[in-house]
Amino acid sequence: MTETIVVPAGMNGPMENGNGGYSAGLLAAFLAGPARVTLRRPVPLGTPLDVEAEDGKARLLGGAELVAEAESVPDFELEVPDPVSLDDAREATRDYRGSPDGPFSRCFVCGLGREDSFGVFPGPVSGRPLVATTWRPDPSTAGRDGMVGPEFVWAVLDCPTYFGAYRDEETTVSFLGRITARLDAPVPAAAEHVVIGWPIAVDGRKRQAGSAVLSADGEVLARARALMIEPRA
Repeated sequence: MTETIVVPAGMNGPMENGNGGYSAGLLAAFLAGPARVTLRRPVPLGTPLDVEAEDGKARLLGGAELVAEAESVPDFELEVPDPVSLDDAREATRDYRGSPDGPFSRCFVCGLGREDSFGVFPGPVSGRPLVATTWRPDPSTAGRDGMVGPEFVWAVLDCPTYFGAYRDEETTVSFLGRITARLDAPVPAAAEHVVIGWPIAVDGRKRQAGSAVLSADGEVLARARALMIEPRA
């Protein structure tokens, strides 16, 4: 099966490219259940991209170039830390370390440089090795059923992994290389949620981190594990 998708201009991470989580979520939609998406190159904005999907795998192509590839991972598991309360998440947001003028300052999920971002600003939770933020989805992210579209959930799972990976260190430029996600339950748009991120592993320029979207009462609605890669000097 071959279809075409376009990442809208406003759904950027870096200014000139698609948000990694959002782009991954669009491709994952061609598969059933949990999926692992590997980004092979920056995802262009406003450009028709071909999708080839078959036998639990999908490829995103820009002409002859492989942009991303995905595979179903029905056995994906990720242990999520104990919940963070709405009050603690609001408090953590005050110490958000995002930059208002850096390369990701206009990310539609976590950017401080745009007024219409999702306001996902994860900061360190006092006394715990993770970051957290609240998130009230914009109504435009919901379908007729009032639930947030999966691609937006993937986007919100992406950004906290970066801040979780650098929870106790100086942040540096790092790009999403791979993200694996499982959507456990529908995410209602007409509610406030908690989003958390935490470090998992470091291997040279590579960092792994987890993230989750939780309901206000602590139910895990979605979870993800991401691999980020720092550019070579």
